[in-house]
Amino acid sequence: MRRLATVLLVMSLAACGPSPAAPPIGRPSPVAAVTGPAFSCGSVPVEVTVMPLGTTRTGTFRRLPSLTRKVKVRGETWSRGGERLHVGVVCGVRTAEEFAVLVERATLGMHHGKPALSWQNGELHNFMWLERPGTAVYVAATPGLLTEIDRIADEVTG
Repeated sequence: MRRLATVLLVMSLAACGPSPAAPPIGRPSPVAAVTGPAFSCGSVPVEVTVMPLGTTRTGTFRRLPSLTRKVKVRGETWSRGGERLHVGVVCGVRTAEEFAVLVERATLGMHHGKPALSWQNGELHNFMWLERPGTAVYVAATPGLLTEIDRIADEVTG
């Protein structure tokens, strides 16, 4: 009896035909439309895939005064009105232990399972995480663009 029920169930389902394909579900389009920069501490680049709408590239930077040791820094500054946004990479920090002491008085946390630091100097709010050994990603903003830090950090690929 069980086999007969199974056979009838399979036949009735087969008679219904294939189910229509579900529409693809993609990520929502980001609000920002400006393509961001790419940086490298070696052969694998780190790309900032989007920048906030209305920001324009206004310069570069090669050092971060908050760092406790001399390391290579590569970054760009973006602006919208009087507000500034800094994105870049800090090269040369290989371990989580080295990373954790890279900035005095920083708060240690996590970003997508990776060690992260956050701190403030003046009006600039800073956030940095160790993307991989040798490459830390840095994002900082003035108060008017502060809400963009998390969104930019979430859109970094590399």
